[in-house]
Amino acid sequence: MTRAPANLLAVRSLLLTHLDNAPGPNDLEPSEVGIVGDPAHRGGYHCGSDRVVPGDYSVVESPRDRAGLTLDAAALDVGQFDVRSGGRTNTLASFSVWCVAQCAANAADTRDIREIIYSPDGTTVKRWDRLGKRSTGDSSHRWHTHFSFFRDAIKAGRDQRPLFRRYLSSIGLLEDDMTPEEHNWLATVHKNLTVLDGRNPVGQIYTRMAMGEDATVRNYVPAHPTLRSIAAQVSAVQAALATLADQDFTDEPAIVQGVLASLTPEKIAAAIPPTMAQQVADELARRLAA
Repeated sequence: MTRAPANLLAVRSLLLTHLDNAPGPNDLEPSEVGIVGDPAHRGGYHCGSDRVVPGDYSVVESPRDRAGLTLDAAALDVGQFDVRSGGRTNTLASFSVWCVAQCAANAADTRDIREIIYSPDGTTVKRWDRLGKRSTGDSSHRWHTHFSFFRDAIKAGRDQRPLFRRYLSSIGLLEDDMTPEEHNWLATVHKNLTVLDGRNPVGQIYTRMAMGEDATVRNYVPAHPTLRSIAAQVSAVQAALATLADQDFTDEPAIVQGVLASLTPEKIAAAIPPTMAQQVADELARRLAA
């Protein structure tokens, strides 16, 4: 018979933990959060393989659903609530609109959601469909919001809580849902990614890679630049620059010879200003006479 999978039960538990008995005129009740359809329900994501019907849209429209069909239901219904948190009033409508916006933006933690059927105002019923195949829903969705999940994600047991954790955090009902073990794991990852100077095993590996060494292969020759090869290249460039800095690149005699070789009598005469022509002629005559 159709069963409620563990990953959707975890979402249900998360929502009830923080929205049931929350401050406000109307909290979320356990009876308002459902996964498996009632015994008469046939077809759709609230049903497992024993209750789907021929041509069931929750199976045939996506290869992800066809590959993931099991006895597990792949849907979650969330009922009405009106809670006060973060200085705001938070309702089923605002929750639904927020979730749809995250899906429309293709946030990483929404990619297992096939569709959301909801009402943004308690009157109009809308449907966000990742596959773009339909846009409507029946009037019951004025007081509850329906989430369909691709069946392969449910079959794989993938955690579906991150999106809902983000919502609860955004309204101030959830500050930190991480366990001490998760905190310790993150601290270890952070340390290993930020201390890469050889003081820990990860740092030693990165240091060897940067130097072009392989602890398992003797005389290893890397195919990429390493700190050693780059340092050698920098040293060679510095030495070449120092050599060039000590050289005198100005050869004055050669420059003078080159200039004189290009001057013909006509060019010299043309270059003498008229006021100086007689003076030059007199000076040349004096020199020749001497």
